[in-house]
Amino acid sequence: MSRDISERRKNLLEALSMAGRDNSNAAVMYHTAMGERLGLGMTEEKTLDLLQRMGPLTAGEIGQHAGLAPATVSGLIDRLEAKWLVRRVRDTRDRRRVIVEINYERLAGFSELFEPFVAALGELYERYTDDELEVILDYVTRATALQRAATRDLTA
Repeated sequence: MSRDISERRKNLLEALSMAGRDNSNAAVMYHTAMGERLGLGMTEEKTLDLLQRMGPLTAGEIGQHAGLAPATVSGLIDRLEAKWLVRRVRDTRDRRRVIVEINYERLAGFSELFEPFVAALGELYERYTDDELEVILDYVTRATALQRAATRDLTA
């Protein structure tokens, strides 16, 4: 980045940095509160979200997507299994592989807690044009990739 940046850009970058930190803090606090309501730690809750979005995964795949070390993932799956939220099953194509899948019967009613926030986000999205949504999506996708890489670096 050039040292000769405009005052406006400097102010925007500073505001964006602060807004990003505020957003991160709000997300952590929201998921901490949600986890407490569900009797889960934040990592447990986010792992369930990962499994809901991606479908059944191996422990290694969970570790890759979450940026967690293998020992951490094993303990995490043990905790979720003890709460009857996931189960380990043999892969039908390769019996040596173990897949972690959600116990959806146990999760019944959990999604209702998220509905007010999801609805509020839907209303927020209505304020933006399709072109603006594309820019927002691009930023969020790239920022998420950077954060995942930083997480991998911290846990390596």
